[in-house]
Amino acid sequence: MNDCIFCKITNGEIPSKTIYEDEIVKVLLDINPIKTGHTLIIPKNHFMDLDDIDLETITHIMKVAKDIKKLLEDKLGAKGIKLVQNNGCLQDIKHFHLHLLPDCNVPEKSLDEVFDLLTK
Repeated sequence: MNDCIFCKITNGEIPSKTIYEDEIVKVLLDINPIKTGHTLIIPKNHFMDLDDIDLETITHIMKVAKDIKKLLEDKLGAKGIKLVQNNGCLQDIKHFHLHLLPDCNVPEKSLDEVFDLLTK
């Protein structure tokens, strides 16, 4: 989709704080984080929501989520991770994406500090 911000990010048209990428997904830090370490997993193909996405892609997203959860625990000291995926009127951006939100025990850090911690 030409006007989808997540399509533009996954295509490299808009820069992002990418912490992981493969042929199916891009994992990046949310630029307006709810919590320190707020991460998004975005499929590179455009899917509107849970009804639209295929099982192969959602399965891959969940496998990546397990690895990113461990990374957030190891590098940020998170004791818990909340996974959130919104649909329909709850979506701000109409492109399937999964939020990983570390618990409140993670100290507040800037986006750049978190990026450095997660990528080194």
